[in-house]
Amino acid sequence: MNIKKDIIKDSLMVKITVTEEGQEAGRCFVYILHNDLHAEPFAYLEDVFVAEKFRGQKIGTKLVELAVEEAKSRGCYKMIFTTRHAKPEVQEWYKKLGFKDWGTEFRMDLKSDSKILTKD
Repeated sequence: MNIKKDIIKDSLMVKITVTEEGQEAGRCFVYILHNDLHAEPFAYLEDVFVAEKFRGQKIGTKLVELAVEEAKSRGCYKMIFTTRHAKPEVQEWYKKLGFKDWGTEFRMDLKSDSKILTKD
């Protein structure tokens, strides 16, 4: 398992990547955010993904653990993320990793034609 950490956007975004067999097995992004309510920043965890071929090998767990370590090293007072209601097994997995169900996400899609970027 090879792990790579790319600090992007003036240290406000970190991409953590795990490669296996010469290909990306999993990834996640950690965004470091600030607001006026706290002196410390908080972290937003986004796009935790493990390729189907590599699932069940604890790669997702490793990604989340590394993301939490990154947030702690930057002095964040909390880490938040979202997960869909349709994925109760994913919610249970996050609870096993130490996260609490803290609330409900509200969302407004601002672009109906948004495209997912690929590495073409």
